[in-house]
Amino acid sequence: ERAARIRAWDNLERAYRERLMVSGRVLGKIKGGLSVDVGVRAFMPSSHADLRPLHNLDALIGQDIAVRIVKLNRRRGNVVVSRKLALEEEMKARKEAVLAALEEGALVTGTVKGLTEYGAFIDLGGIDGLLHVSDISYGRIGHPSEVLQVGQEITVKVLKFDREKERISLGLKQALPDPWEGVEAKYPVNHRVIGRVVSITDYGAFVELEPGVEGLIHVSEMTWSRRLKHPSKVVKVGDQVEA
Repeated sequence: ERAARIRAWDNLERAYRERLMVSGRVLGKIKGGLSVDVGVRAFMPSSHADLRPLHNLDALIGQDIAVRIVKLNRRRGNVVVSRKLALEEEMKARKEAVLAALEEGALVTGTVKGLTEYGAFIDLGGIDGLLHVSDISYGRIGHPSEVLQVGQEITVKVLKFDREKERISLGLKQALPDPWEGVEAKYPVNHRVIGRVVSITDYGAFVELEPGVEGLIHVSEMTWSRRLKHPSKVVKVGDQVEA
């Protein structure tokens, strides 16, 4: 038992000296933090339990976790460890690996981290990329939440990548087939189609035939009557029309 204890302290001193991560098991809550078994009993302050303040420390009890040694005093038998520093190190390593592998035109998998009016932030594993609202769908969308939700895993294309500034522009629609490819064969002249009115202007109405493919019904092609003042007298947004 004494030999095992000496060996544990030797390992901890080496880990502290060389800034290595060590594995520990969370034993339970104590005043100010958690007790962690790293070969000897160590203390982990609650502020070092996670990257962000962790309100429920009980969730870690019984778990095996990677930690970094913050303080060590063998004579006093005192060890202080941090899971936060270990997680930061892991994130930095993942980020560097992602940056090294990234290139424009590549297809990558990420998780939707947050939504804003102008787009979505995608976590690529340690680094975020911006998916602009105009690059989400070939069709019209008012807000990214119409297509995406936080936590969703998606495959996107790297449109632009600035390695120095760590700025990544992503595209979701660019990872999908372009709906305009082969559109002549799909919608030949004189062919009857059914579509949905998506926009009305003074000169006509735009009709969506499929996401990303819209046709214009000019105001002069709406009715045989010459008295039509505005397209909104014939159709409204959301109408299904045959043309």
